[in-house]
Amino acid sequence: QVQFVESGGGLVQTGGSLRLSCAASGSIFRMAFMGWYRQAPGKDRELIAWSNIGSRLTSYTDSVKGRFTISRDNAKNTMYLEMKTVKPEDAAVYYCNAAPSLPLLSPGHLSSWGPGTQVTVSS
Repeated sequence: QVQFVESGGGLVQTGGSLRLSCAASGSIFRMAFMGWYRQAPGKDRELIAWSNIGSRLTSYTDSVKGRFTISRDNAKNTMYLEMKTVKPEDAAVYYCNAAPSLPLLSPGHLSSWGPGTQVTVSS
């Protein structure tokens, strides 16, 4: 089973940038889809961006579209989330995960999660 460790979170000012990383312990080559999620206090975990194996297909939730960019390096078993023009509402714990099909990227279908990385936004 592939395990993930997220890193790169921290304190960022409103309008600033941050780059999150997700390192996979095993090969992600067979994981056709990878995604970034976030969970704010009192809210459900949500899928905010996903990418297919070749990064030719990407999708973003409306709240981050145009500001966040997902990418992956299959050779390094690593995925990234570039965050720009960060807003206070982006404050959350960010997680990554992977699945062999897009429907299985839904948070409810995933049982194993990494520790996440906290993003705090100051105004």
